[in-house]
Amino acid sequence: MTAPSIPNLPGLSRERLKTLFAELGEKPFRAEQVMKWIHQRGVLDIDVMTDISKVLRERLKQFTEIRMPTVVEDYASDDGSHKWIIEVASGSRVEMVFIPEAGRGTLCVSSQVGCSLDCSFCATGKQGFNSNLSCAEIIGQLWWANKQLGAFVDGAERQVSNVVMMGMGEPLLNFDNVMDAVNMMMDDCAYGLSKRKVTISTSGVVPAIEAMRHHTDASIAISLHAPNDELRSQLMPINRKYPISELLCAVRSYMESLPDKRVPVIEYTLIAGVNDHRQHARDLAVLLEQFPCKINLIPFNPFSPCDYRRPSGSSVTNFRQILQKAGYTVTVRTTRADDIGAACGQLVGDVADQTSRSDRHKNKAAKEAGKVFEASGNQAKATDNLAVAADRL
Repeated sequence: MTAPSIPNLPGLSRERLKTLFAELGEKPFRAEQVMKWIHQRGVLDIDVMTDISKVLRERLKQFTEIRMPTVVEDYASDDGSHKWIIEVASGSRVEMVFIPEAGRGTLCVSSQVGCSLDCSFCATGKQGFNSNLSCAEIIGQLWWANKQLGAFVDGAERQVSNVVMMGMGEPLLNFDNVMDAVNMMMDDCAYGLSKRKVTISTSGVVPAIEAMRHHTDASIAISLHAPNDELRSQLMPINRKYPISELLCAVRSYMESLPDKRVPVIEYTLIAGVNDHRQHARDLAVLLEQFPCKINLIPFNPFSPCDYRRPSGSSVTNFRQILQKAGYTVTVRTTRADDIGAACGQLVGDVADQTSRSDRHKNKAAKEAGKVFEASGNQAKATDNLAVAADRL
């Protein structure tokens, strides 16, 4: 029989901490004290928490623990970005990325070890899925980034202003832990980030999007990547279960539940010869005609094994201009940290694959790409890739 685990204080929300202290016969305000020590001052030693009585400190040491994931590697990019490799309790490793920009600093946080969704343009999905991260392992990434960037020093300026759940994994397939973590990110007794600056990026888990309104008011980004179901289902198998119409309906409902006038971000990775044609842009403009949103275009970042290519600059420009002329607010994500394998879609970590996907993809990348090119209407490219696949197999 497995011994019951003891509460890990960094992974407990304010309400859960209040419940814990009630069980210990203590006042609710102790929850706020402990949260501030851990998340605002960076303290992991209970004995240092001097505004808590010695008796209570001893009880906390007896009945709880403070356990964070561990940073094992730190890669610095030429553009100022950082990629940290984090080892979690299972022994697996995940990646998080900090991207400094003028006026803000964005931390890209992982939610799972690997991913089960198998999107064809994402390196993480090629590894398969291992496990969900705990709330402490998710929030611990923000804690470590603050520590590494010097935010816990008295008087230091906070460098992480934005957090995106856009690292390894599908956040909404780890629903409870992600909800707890993002709400702690926005809690004034923890990190105090604005709800506009904490974003959950999802591939489209419709039931979880519908449930979000009861758990958080964080911002949302949608990984769309295609203007129609046929192509999107080739790129993102989840679309076969939750097609675009259902996805957009769920997102609209969530946005309407928020008290302010925010709009979702539509993420669209441009892949040369697959979804970057002018007609794709025109179709996307029609698809989103009655759907208030911002559109973020992401030029594909190559990785192995994958036969997709980065689009040309003119393709990106043409695609953006068509959407802008249709009245959309469009940004093009600047590729950052690709020299350290930390650009969008490149995160891989160290995953003991429980789905055996990593082995399957070693020889089938070209065949998969051929099918997608065929769905996009690029028959010549499809034939070339299917021929390469035949040679590899």
